[in-house]
Amino acid sequence: MLTRREAPADVPAARAVIAAAFAHADAPDRDPVEATLLDALRTCDGWLPELSYVAVEENGGNEVVGHVVCTRGHVDGVPVLGLGPIGVRPDVQRLGTGLALVHAVLGAADALGEPLVALLGSPAYYGRFGFRPAADLGILPPDPAWGEYFQVRTLTAYTSYEPAPRGTFRYAEPFDNL
Repeated sequence: MLTRREAPADVPAARAVIAAAFAHADAPDRDPVEATLLDALRTCDGWLPELSYVAVEENGGNEVVGHVVCTRGHVDGVPVLGLGPIGVRPDVQRLGTGLALVHAVLGAADALGEPLVALLGSPAYYGRFGFRPAADLGILPPDPAWGEYFQVRTLTAYTSYEPAPRGTFRYAEPFDNL
């Protein structure tokens, strides 16, 4: 498996991966909200193509099996990142693809000088990447009910902010329409 920046030719396959990863057994013909969110993110001001990554199987066909994206978010006017959606094709889940994608996008975000990445997800899973409850850093989720599931991971540039960003996090605009 290889992780790399998404190329224009990967867009349909990346969307298909997200749709498959979040498909509902009781509604197999309906697009999952994560797939339509990805479509909307691609057309909004918060889209950052340099932070859209795919995982491909190097089996001769370079088939896309995973996708992750970070988009522009803000903490009280300070530009930061929101991670997600992230998905792995169901038949290759639990083989390290998601792990590789998160490491790749966090490394790219750090290299671009971003201060922090926020996400809504499992503390048990994302803790291994250095994510911790956002409230520990004075960053509030868009929805207070998210509690410990709303997490942040600081990056190298975070230490250059004086004072550190604090306040309510806002995802890119399409997240507001969920």
